[in-house]
Amino acid sequence: MYLMKCSAEEGFSRGELNRYGNIELSPSAGVLNYGQGLFEGLKAFRKEDGRGLLLFRPEENAMRMRMGAERMCMPSPSVELFIDAVKQTILANKRWVPPPGKGALYVRPLLLGTGAVLGLAPSPEYTFLIYASPVGNYFKEGLAPIHLLIRDGVHRATRGGAGDVKTIANYAPVLKAQREAKAKGFTEILFLDSVNQRYLEEASSCNIFLVKGDVISTPATRGTILAGVTRKSMIHMARSHGYQVEERLVSVDELADADEVFCTGTAVVVAPVGSITYKNKRFQYKTGPETIGQRLYTTLTGIQMGLLPDDMGWTVEID
Repeated sequence: MYLMKCSAEEGFSRGELNRYGNIELSPSAGVLNYGQGLFEGLKAFRKEDGRGLLLFRPEENAMRMRMGAERMCMPSPSVELFIDAVKQTILANKRWVPPPGKGALYVRPLLLGTGAVLGLAPSPEYTFLIYASPVGNYFKEGLAPIHLLIRDGVHRATRGGAGDVKTIANYAPVLKAQREAKAKGFTEILFLDSVNQRYLEEASSCNIFLVKGDVISTPATRGTILAGVTRKSMIHMARSHGYQVEERLVSVDELADADEVFCTGTAVVVAPVGSITYKNKRFQYKTGPETIGQRLYTTLTGIQMGLLPDDMGWTVEID
C-alpha cells in the first residue's frame, strides 16, 4: 500500500510503499471523531494480450478528490501526485491483477484526517493512503438484472449538504435502508430527493439512467448526487453514438413509461435493472444484449480492457 503524510506546516511528505497492514490512529483523530475523510475508487485492467495494464480515467478521480477535499477543509494531493501514487500501487500489486476478462484490480485511495483534534475543527495532520484488491462483479447477480426498491422517507442527501462529495460520511447512513431492501429480496435501494420526494437521485453505490426510445435521461448533479466517473463516460459515449442524453430532474412517475433502466459506477460498471418497486408497484424493464445499456457496456469495457480503440484518450497504460 502507498502511504503519505501531510501536516499543516510542512505540506505533503514523500510518499512510500509499505506492506499492506494496519495503521495507527490517535483516539482523537479527526476522521474517527468528526468523519473528516474521503475515498475514491478506480480499476486497473490487464490487457487482452497480457502485456501491460490499463488504468481508466484516473485524472477524473484525482480532480474529484481535490473538489471533495476543498469542501471538507482538507489538503489534497495534486492530480500528478495522485496518479503517480496510483501507478506505484498498481505496479507493486500487479501480480494480483486478474487475467483479461476475469475481473480487475480495484484501487482504493483514501484521504483521512489522522491528526489529533478534540473539538470540531479541521485535523492538523492528514494521511493519503492507497491499497488495492482483485475484484469480480460487484453485485451477486453478476451481469444478470438487478432489482431496486424505493422507500418513502429515507434519503441519502439534502440540498446544501455534501451529497456530491465522495466523503465517508455519506455511506454509513444508507446501510440500514440497504440492508432492509436486501432482506426483502431486492438488490439495492434507490433514493428520491429529500425536498419534493418525487425526483430520482441515485442508489447507494451507483448513478441511474432511464431510456425511452432514443432518449436517455439521468438525474442532474445539483449538489445531492455524486458525479460518477462512469456516469460521465456513459453520457459522452451515448451522445457519440447518436443518442439524446438529458441531465435533468427525473420524476419517479417516469418509471412507469421507461423502456429500460441501468445503473453505472466504477464498482458496478453498468448494471441492467430488471425492475423497480415503488409504493407496492413493480415496474419491469427490458434487459439483454439488444438494449442500449448493454451496447454501451460492451463499448465501455472494450475500451477499459484495450479491446477497442480509445479515441477519447481515457486509458493510461502502465508498464
